[in-house]
Amino acid sequence: MIDTKEEIRDFIRNNYAEVARKGAEGGCCGGGCSCSGSPVDISEISARIGYSAGDISSVPPEANMGLGCGNPIAIAALKEGEVVLDLGSGGGFDCFLARRQVGETGYVIGVDMTPDMIMLARKNAEKSGYTNIEFRLGEIEHLPVADSSVDVILSNCVINLALDKEQVFKEAFRVLKSGGRLSTSDVVATAQLPQTIKQDLGMIASCIGGAEYVEDIKAMLQNVGFKDICLTPKDNSREIVKAWAPDKNIEDFVASYIIEARK
Repeated sequence: MIDTKEEIRDFIRNNYAEVARKGAEGGCCGGGCSCSGSPVDISEISARIGYSAGDISSVPPEANMGLGCGNPIAIAALKEGEVVLDLGSGGGFDCFLARRQVGETGYVIGVDMTPDMIMLARKNAEKSGYTNIEFRLGEIEHLPVADSSVDVILSNCVINLALDKEQVFKEAFRVLKSGGRLSTSDVVATAQLPQTIKQDLGMIASCIGGAEYVEDIKAMLQNVGFKDICLTPKDNSREIVKAWAPDKNIEDFVASYIIEARK
């Protein structure tokens, strides 16, 4: 039985610290999850969730750990000169891809609550010589980002890990400029999750146990003021989710969705 929110948060943070130190072998959310106990092929996982070979080869290899459940960059329609914020930026994979699209006149900020991930991402940026990308330590429920300063918010399979999802959306709304947009991929619940899954720390850290029902996500976005809300299941969602825990039928309860909205 889980005692406190802080216990859950600590478990998640420690889990991703291990991922940062070991790469995808550490066990994680998304394709690199160790639920199945079998070795993982990072390139194959990345392709399955929507990244091209060009995407994978254009970023520092240590940045891609096979995390995620989709490719938010593919639907974000980033433009040159935009300011982009990535929630739960990990090793910086999506940040480096975003940087290619916003160019030298744009700026990319990654926020992650795990010091080991921030250290890894900063090393990746430094090795690449990028000056218009930075990584900040913080929780996505309390973003270290100024009001109305961001054009686009990305996130890849991270909001489900937050213990107060509506607070995440409030913070996202706060930091977005007027007309700014939210473009995320995440795992949502499509059926009532069994308590055994909701109470399992391993399942929570693997992006399954903390999944919120899809209609509740929509209501939260509406409550904080977002408009043009669109929640779309990924075509190959069952394939993506089943690969994380092949023998648990989790694809009957959760799905990979693209979540879009505008301020």
